[in-house]
Amino acid sequence: MSFQDFKDQTTRAVVSKTIDGILSYTNRNREAGLLKLTDISEKLMGDKFDKKVFDGARAMISDPDSKWMKYVNSLLDEIDPHVVKMHVLNAGYQAGFYGFSKTSEFAKEHGYRIPWIILMDPTSACNQHCKGCWSAEYGHKISLSYEDLDSIVTQGEELGIFFYMMTGGEPLIRKADIIRLAETHNRSFFYAFTNGTLVDDAFCKEMKRLGNISLALSVEGFEEQNDFRRGEGCFNKVMKAMDLLKENGLVFGTSICYTALNYETVTSDAFLDMLIEKGVRYCWYFHYMPVGNNASPDLLLNPEQREYMYHRIREIRGFKGGKPIFAFDFQNDGEFVGGCIAGGRFYCHINPNGDVEPCVFIHYSNANIHDMSLLDALSQPLFKAYQKAQPFNENHLRPCAMLENPEALVKIVNAAKAKSTDLESPESACHLCGKCESYAKDWAPVAERLREANPKQKSKPKGQLPDA
Repeated sequence: MSFQDFKDQTTRAVVSKTIDGILSYTNRNREAGLLKLTDISEKLMGDKFDKKVFDGARAMISDPDSKWMKYVNSLLDEIDPHVVKMHVLNAGYQAGFYGFSKTSEFAKEHGYRIPWIILMDPTSACNQHCKGCWSAEYGHKISLSYEDLDSIVTQGEELGIFFYMMTGGEPLIRKADIIRLAETHNRSFFYAFTNGTLVDDAFCKEMKRLGNISLALSVEGFEEQNDFRRGEGCFNKVMKAMDLLKENGLVFGTSICYTALNYETVTSDAFLDMLIEKGVRYCWYFHYMPVGNNASPDLLLNPEQREYMYHRIREIRGFKGGKPIFAFDFQNDGEFVGGCIAGGRFYCHINPNGDVEPCVFIHYSNANIHDMSLLDALSQPLFKAYQKAQPFNENHLRPCAMLENPEALVKIVNAAKAKSTDLESPESACHLCGKCESYAKDWAPVAERLREANPKQKSKPKGQLPDA
């Protein structure tokens, strides 16, 4: 063991003991314990976040009647204490502080970023065949072996990557391997986007025992709307999964793809009230992406519908009003993270064939983990071109290289000589981006108006695109 490894392990042990002490103290004097945790967080991460973030947290903690303090209290009252600790220790300290700091130092030294999060597909297999799902077109015969998954995480941890998301296919087809992976790599945090139909009490018990696995369950609306896309009986299975997760004191959320057909339903008061009653703590909202040769651009939102989502998500999670559930909208929250986070800037995707892609929606690559190290894959020409061009637009309400800046992705893919990694029907960048041209043109003036009216973040100059 090197001195640095010893130092890292010792620091983690100290942080673990500190969390134990704070949680114990929080149970006796919750306000004082949470204020102490905020003070410690500011000492650790004060150089990465504005002081107003920590001051805002203190103000919230000091107001027991505030919406978000009630939310925190419900978490501490209802979530298993070991699960709380492991989320704070692994997702918070190990990935959020230690890991992010290490990957940031790498960027300063080498001139390009390695991701803070890796999203990987254990398998292309799925027990559902949802309408319009690009993953369903991948086929059902390709998987990363357990040895592949273990190697990715082992190499990733050496680079400072301690957060691993999983999708597919249906990742819970590989429940046994996910449990084994989380137990072997107990410093890392594992997070699966799942259709929820394979969640059972035995798996919930393992999640509770380990504490470093969490889930986001896919749901597209109420029963009729959800099952139209996902199959008869799916909605009730997901509701049962939520009941099991809640009974076991686990933290979980939802993954919601919004389209022109369901965007109002999945943000309605009635829908959110149902999720909150079921124990859902947060919602990931993903804008529909027309990925795949057979994808339908008709499901894309028009500008008025997308603007509705912009305002509605902010209303839901506001400090006053809204709902006691946290909502993220990856497309419309680009202003808070400086635009696109893909291409290794904050995250990347590894498909079940081992291809290392910029994004779960961008199926092109120069690298495969079966042919090279993870570090070499993360330094591929496509990723470097991606990062050089970020942000693709100085208006971060137009963050994506495909959806809002389709000309950018075509140039990047062609300049990097990246190949299509679609496992069923390879799609050219021109074909993919051609489906987004009208959308991008129509959304641009609305995005500009919203930016002028709501300047949340300072704009950054556009990145540099490669020559055509």
